[in-house]
This record gives sequence, structure tokens and C-alpha cells, in this order.
Amino acid sequence: MHAHPDDETLATGGTIARYAAEPDTEVTLVTCTLGEQGEVIPPELAELAPERGDQLGGYRIGELAAACSALGVRDHRFLGGPGRWRDSGMALAGHGVRAATPEHLHPRAFAAPEAFDAQVDALVAVLAQVRPQVVVTYAADGGYGHPDHVRAHDITAAAVRRVPARLFCTVVGRAGLDAGLARLAEAPGLPFRMPGPDELPSVPDGGITTRIDVGAHRHARLRALRAHATQVAVWEGAGVGEGLTAFAVSNMVAQPFLDVEEYVPADGCAAPADDLFGESDG
Repeated sequence: MHAHPDDETLATGGTIARYAAEPDTEVTLVTCTLGEQGEVIPPELAELAPERGDQLGGYRIGELAAACSALGVRDHRFLGGPGRWRDSGMALAGHGVRAATPEHLHPRAFAAPEAFDAQVDALVAVLAQVRPQVVVTYAADGGYGHPDHVRAHDITAAAVRRVPARLFCTVVGRAGLDAGLARLAEAPGLPFRMPGPDELPSVPDGGITTRIDVGAHRHARLRALRAHATQVAVWEGAGVGEGLTAFAVSNMVAQPFLDVEEYVPADGCAAPADDLFGESDG
């Protein structure tokens, strides 16, 4: 369950690819908006931006389809249908990539308070059809505060109370992030700015219960990242930095491309160590 096209790849692309490749597991991806308010990176596509041609949402449908193909997703749905709710946008919260709700919301904004019940109903309809064992979305803070991520968490939590499933939240552990950034700091030719202390969101490692090794799906993840070209820039090192990969969103702050994706159970209970469908060790 993701707020915008590209979130599925940035947060859970390896996990999606891993389970989509397993013959006895079905993966359904739900995307809540078309990502209409995204900032466009390539200059040649600048006219798609919301303040210009306002055609970005339609363009990102194609980007998402290509990413789904790369990750092996065969069942993708827009919550309520394509364009039912619009990307709310975000206001910077004054530090790094952390976000807040804009002062003024579009009438169809996904984060609009009056839309909550209809959104829960729309997701319940999907869950009732799919009957998943496991549902994945963001933590309660949306990972970095984006109002659409927070809303995605809230409606998912409400929906699984009506159609029970095990709910996991995607997070980034501090140790893995710091180790990845340390490697990037030594890489020659990195085209992105290194983040300042605590500029990228992360959580203490002690609270993380489940770590999914997604290294085997690196190629698929990179293809999916590159599919989201309006939103994500990808760099692969050469020479001394060969084997290193970084990406950045429109702020051009370097983020390491990690081979582990991390989760916490939304109910705080014990959870499997390396498989969202496994048995808990506790």
C-alpha cells in the first residue's frame, strides 16, 4: 500500500520482487494517487510539472507500469481508480527531507480529512477480494512526514481492522543507512550532495524485527528505479567506486542503494526475522 508511484520501488522494491518471484505467493500493489505534485528532475520533462502543464500524473502511470513490470507485479490497482484522489503535495518541515501538510489542499487531495472514510472503504474492498496474509505500508509518521504517507498508514490500519491481516511497516534502520552513507562518502564522482547528520529519516535498529535480504533482486530494483525517471536519479560508481550505487530524489541528496529492506510489525508484537510470512522467533 503506497501513496505515490515510485514509493513502491524506493521503500519496498526488493521485497516486492522477492515475493513476486515465488510461485506460491501473490503480490498486489495498491497506489493511492498519481503523484501529480511531484517535482520533475529531467529538464526535458519540465512542462509536465503541476505548475506548468499539470500532466505529470498521467505520465507517471506509464512510469509505474514499467516499474511494476521490472519488479514482477502482475496485480496493480489505483485506490478508488486512477485519479480518484490527488497527490496532496507537501511543505518542507525545515530540515532535510522531512515533510508536513501544505497549508492549502486541493479539493481532491488524498490527505483531505473528509476523504478518510471513503478511502478506507475503497481499501477494504480490495482486501476483501484479495484476502492477504500480510499487508505492508508506512509507519505511523509516514516515514518522513509526508501527509499522503501518513494517510496511507492510517487508512491501512483502519482497513485491516475490518479485514484482518498481519500489518508491517517499512522503515530504514540507522546502522544500515549510516554504513551505506559512509561508503558513498569515499566514492569518487558522486553527483549528489551528501546528507547532513540525521537529514535522512531512519529509526533505531533495536526496534526493527524483520530484515529482508533483497540483494538477489538488485537488477530488477535498479530497472524499476530508472523507470521513475521524473522522480529519481540513479548513479552507479566506476573505478574506485565500482559496485556502489546511489540514488536521489529531486533534492539531489545522496541515498545509498541498500540490499536489505527492514520492517516492524504495526502491532508491536514479535515478528519473523527474515521473512514476512515466517514464524516469529519470540
